Amino acid sequence: MKNEHQNHNHDSHDKEDEKHSEMDHSKTPESKPTKDKISGKAYDIYLKEGSPKGRAKQNWSDAEAQLKHSGADHPHKHSHSEHEGHTIEGFKKRFWISIVVTIPILILSPMIQHFLGLKETFLFNGDIYVLFALSSFVFFYGGYPFLKGLFDELKNKQPGMMTLIALAISVAYFYSSAVVFGVKGEDFFWELATLIDIMLLGHWIEMKSVMGASKVLEELAKLMPDEAHKIDDAGNVADVAVSELKHKDKLLIKPGEKIPTDGKIFEGKTSINEAMITGESKPVSKKEGDDVIGGSINAEGSIKIEVEKTGDETFLSQIVKLVKEAQESKSKTQNLANRAAFWLTIIAITAGALTMFVWLTFTGESFNFALARTVTVMVIACPHALGLAVPLVVAVSTALSAKNGLLIRNRNAFEQARNIKAIIFDKTGTLTKGEFGVTETISFNNEYDEKEILKYAATLESESEHPIAQGIVRSSPEGTSEDKYELKDFNSIPGKGAEGKVNEKDIKVVSPGYLDENKIEIQQKEKIEQLSNQGKTVVFLLIDNKLTGAIALADIIREESKEAIKQLKELGIKPMMLTGDNKQVAKWVADELGLDEYFAEVLPEKKAEKVKEVQNRGMIVAMTGDGVNDAPALAQADVGIAIGAGTDVAVESADIILVKNNPKDVVSLIKFSKATYKKMIQNLIWATGYNIIAIPLAAGVLYAAGIVLSPALGAVLMSASTVIVAINAKMLKI
Repeated sequence: MKNEHQNHNHDSHDKEDEKHSEMDHSKTPESKPTKDKISGKAYDIYLKEGSPKGRAKQNWSDAEAQLKHSGADHPHKHSHSEHEGHTIEGFKKRFWISIVVTIPILILSPMIQHFLGLKETFLFNGDIYVLFALSSFVFFYGGYPFLKGLFDELKNKQPGMMTLIALAISVAYFYSSAVVFGVKGEDFFWELATLIDIMLLGHWIEMKSVMGASKVLEELAKLMPDEAHKIDDAGNVADVAVSELKHKDKLLIKPGEKIPTDGKIFEGKTSINEAMITGESKPVSKKEGDDVIGGSINAEGSIKIEVEKTGDETFLSQIVKLVKEAQESKSKTQNLANRAAFWLTIIAITAGALTMFVWLTFTGESFNFALARTVTVMVIACPHALGLAVPLVVAVSTALSAKNGLLIRNRNAFEQARNIKAIIFDKTGTLTKGEFGVTETISFNNEYDEKEILKYAATLESESEHPIAQGIVRSSPEGTSEDKYELKDFNSIPGKGAEGKVNEKDIKVVSPGYLDENKIEIQQKEKIEQLSNQGKTVVFLLIDNKLTGAIALADIIREESKEAIKQLKELGIKPMMLTGDNKQVAKWVADELGLDEYFAEVLPEKKAEKVKEVQNRGMIVAMTGDGVNDAPALAQADVGIAIGAGTDVAVESADIILVKNNPKDVVSLIKFSKATYKKMIQNLIWATGYNIIAIPLAAGVLYAAGIVLSPALGAVLMSASTVIVAINAKMLKI
């Protein structure tokens, strides 16, 4: 075992060092986010202004209102936002104006007058023409979004919800108008007006519910401050707009302030609250050389940073882009719902025509009665709830996940996550920290305990920059504190280790090679060999030239990894590990974590083959890695998960990006995927089940039992169905 301490030439750790260096540094992505393929107005404002506050913030609510229903595409392949007036404010305004005009319509309607005993009170010559004029206003003004939607849907050859509503109100209006001008029958003006009012109110309430799913974009926008404290070359500080910042600018961040953009600390230390960005509630300690994220909150310390990213390069901007793309992307389940909604539209039109035919042909009821049943069928069968069943869940789940450090790039992969049967983890940097740390400390006599041995070694190694030395320092609480022993006369032993005076004692931390050369017998040989066989690096402590203890180091396993593996097994998922390290190291990590299977000594270009090998067993496979060295394997997997992406969120090879470096987030991802799919199915069952019952009821199948639905009541039920779907989608938060 020729293990020379200065170079730490242990075979496994040469590989570990090479891999660590390669993984962490050589392939760090510099890629900027590609242009948003589906740029909404709100996001355009965000990018153009650099800061989403300032001028952009003034227009934010308008911009948000123009977005699709949180990306919720309707069955006719275009969103409400493409129809005139299809904003929350638009529907609100049309509703209140229409409701005011509806009051005199109700008063002037013969049926309402008769019902209230007011027939003589409001009777005057030409009252029917006043009623016609008022109803015409409600039809063309209040009904405009639906009429416009009818033409849009027919133009795109995708009849849907707007087609049904527009046909229903048009039939009622034009028939009633014909009655005014001489056709025998009764008008439908009061039913028409109340139907339009209820449809406007339903859309207004629904949009308020739905738009909540897109609030994540607005919340992200609010994270950014308006101004930054810029430091000039002379050291003077001046407040400037965030949109004016450039690369390499130097900024002062005071305690309690929001960080205006991504950068690196060059002076000062503090703790930063990144909860709104990563979902991590615990403040993160930051010092010189550490990266900071725009939008996070500086806690107690004053720091100075150098700007590294601006505008659409920033972490926050990339998240906004990914959230929008995910919300506006269609899943397989959504496509199924869209096809079902299209066919429901055809069924509704057919059912309406059939209802009219049956009532007129076989029952002897009046045309007005048959028309009322037909209009009710067409209104109550609007596929709104079905069209929104999946997109609403998509929007809500995407927003929630982004707020908790889980970014979805591929909706289908996210839905596929619920079916995962095997997860392959990269070892270094994923299951482990990717840095050396002490795993065992052994005392060879009773004079010094394990804690003191580590303290002596850490004090001596505090002068060394070698990764093994730094691993010892990090593992000892006293290694970097004021409580450490006094160190004098530090000196390296070429190829063997280091020496110096610590606490007035001669201290050496050396490799096994030094002991062999100086014929110092290793104590507890079996234990030392066992540690070496696990792929660990073992160094020895000599106090006053007497062998006193040994320290074993390895790539430290993350505390969260063991719990993550346990939870995956409970879910019936087979956890595996993939690593380029030797079999001894791989076996030790696998045994510590309780992994079912591991692949060792796998070259980077061969990792994808191992993923394919597991897939060939008939399993849905997820690959979890750092997103850089593991790109081919991530692409090969059914679900590619980049973990610990930090500020580099544009990992092109991954389907899902986990901002925090926590394997337990993989478990959360799978559980969230299952919950999201469950909500989709619940909404689909409700939307289809509702129509199976509602259409026959609207057609009048229970007329003999005295149950008849008016068009207005049909509109209430249709709107209620849609709101129920929206509320159920938002229940994902619970």
